[in-house]
Amino acid sequence: MIIHLNNSVSAQTANEIGEHLKAIVFKEADYYVLVTPFAQKDIPTSVQAHVQSSWPMDSDIQLASKNYKSELRRIRWGNTEIGGDTDNTVVIAGPCSIESWEQIDATARLLKSLNISTLRAGCYKPRTSPYTFQGLGLEGLKMLAEVRRQYGLNIITEVKDSSHIEEVIEYTDIVQIGAKAMYDQSILRRCGEIRKPILLKRGFGTTLQEFVQAAEFILSGGNSEVILCERGIRTFETKTRFTFDLCGAAWLKQHTNCPVILDPSHAMGYAYGVPDLAKASVAFGCDGLLIETHPNPKLAKSDAAQQLDFEVFTKLMGDMRNIAVAVGREII
Repeated sequence: MIIHLNNSVSAQTANEIGEHLKAIVFKEADYYVLVTPFAQKDIPTSVQAHVQSSWPMDSDIQLASKNYKSELRRIRWGNTEIGGDTDNTVVIAGPCSIESWEQIDATARLLKSLNISTLRAGCYKPRTSPYTFQGLGLEGLKMLAEVRRQYGLNIITEVKDSSHIEEVIEYTDIVQIGAKAMYDQSILRRCGEIRKPILLKRGFGTTLQEFVQAAEFILSGGNSEVILCERGIRTFETKTRFTFDLCGAAWLKQHTNCPVILDPSHAMGYAYGVPDLAKASVAFGCDGLLIETHPNPKLAKSDAAQQLDFEVFTKLMGDMRNIAVAVGREII
């Protein structure tokens, strides 16, 4: 159950009620929100005088549920805004990893020329093998900060584990929680304490219920700016890197109030299929896309096979803008 307390209720009283109901308590606007175990159906008589409104829920998907907030959450960073009634589809692009100043500078110049406002690049890479490129770490974050200063781009990068989360929070505009970190509750809880947009990627072996429950950790910490990202799940198929679950994305759009971003690059795993999947994603009506592009994909130190070169990416942007117009959306 979700409970909104009267705005006259003090922090002490809210916490006392929360302790009594075994609820999570956080403040939103000028009132306190309590989230109790979903099985709870009734509000005790002793508490009712403090309650402004309440929503009994039938699942642990509570704050993210459209049964609680039917409107799509509106999320803004810099001059970019998605969700709500904007009909915007944001394109977030850049290399899998930042590898050098020359590489990221060239990418930033391309994005500016295409009127793309948000650059993605990994600094801490959760690689499957310990022998592959692990990212530039803090040095990479400082390069991204310089890119933001020079080009006015917004920056998103991934937090791999709790050891560097404060650095990522400090240097970026959007914090990305990757598929391999989706279950890390220390990351989820810390992201619930800040007021920056969080892009949460679905784990490749994660059900939709588990995925949204991970988002609930952030939302119940008081951070309402959560974006869900479908990036492909692991199935029996071996010819593609993962299976792009548009059925799951449709369920998220129907049942949750969080904007949904799609990542065709990681789902496909091979550059030849990314443009078609990206165009399908725009037609699908998603709130955004993550697309990997690199000045010379053959030389990329991570995920080389799936990154688009600049020529292909530039053409794709034109195609996606045409499709967006046809479906009543705008690429930003």
